[in-house]
Amino acid sequence: MNQENLLKWYNLMEIDFLIPAQEKASNKIESLTDKVDYARSIADTASSLIELKNALENFELCELKFGAKNLVFADGQANARIMLIGEAPGATEDEQGIPFCGMSGKLLDTALSSIGLSRSKNFYITNTVFWRPPNNRQPLAEEVEICRPFLEKHIALINPQIIVMVGGVALTTLFGKNAQTSSFRRKLHMYSNSYIQNVPTTAIFHPAYLLRQPFKKKDTWFDLLHLQNILRTKSILN
Repeated sequence: MNQENLLKWYNLMEIDFLIPAQEKASNKIESLTDKVDYARSIADTASSLIELKNALENFELCELKFGAKNLVFADGQANARIMLIGEAPGATEDEQGIPFCGMSGKLLDTALSSIGLSRSKNFYITNTVFWRPPNNRQPLAEEVEICRPFLEKHIALINPQIIVMVGGVALTTLFGKNAQTSSFRRKLHMYSNSYIQNVPTTAIFHPAYLLRQPFKKKDTWFDLLHLQNILRTKSILN
């Protein structure tokens, strides 16, 4: 059977798997609302971290995926009581597929170790988007919205006793564009989404910001002491 007849046969059988998945998705789902709804329908079905990761690996509607080398899903302990949410993967994270593994990650690890925490024992970490934006730019609002259902389900599956938002993008993703870092540092706010309700949440500066503005490290030290006090008061830090 020649190629022309083979294609006709596939068309008659209404089989469209010869069309790349990305092209099929873009042909059928064009608006941001539809993309977010589709992402939500997939996130709804994930009942474990493995299923959620597999869903993201097969998800074709976030343009970031096609310029990135790796999915950057998470790191740390899946049974952790403390969940950290950052902004987006950088170059090193994209290479290794692990969040906060570059210079920012090393600074974050050092800062958290000062109050007795480590990702190997105490916390679980992810980002608002799961692929590196080009040239390490901030993720666009559309990219954040498309990834939001997966992030929300991610939070529910971890079911943390506290969320620490690392930087302004994480803060505005969880609490809206008008949320101010000054209103969340050294304070607790309750976070809810369609999968989970009333999780205590606070914020710290992003380590990339501290690398650019080292004089803010003093403020971060007091933020960490406040976080340590919260963890002890709530018996989260044993």
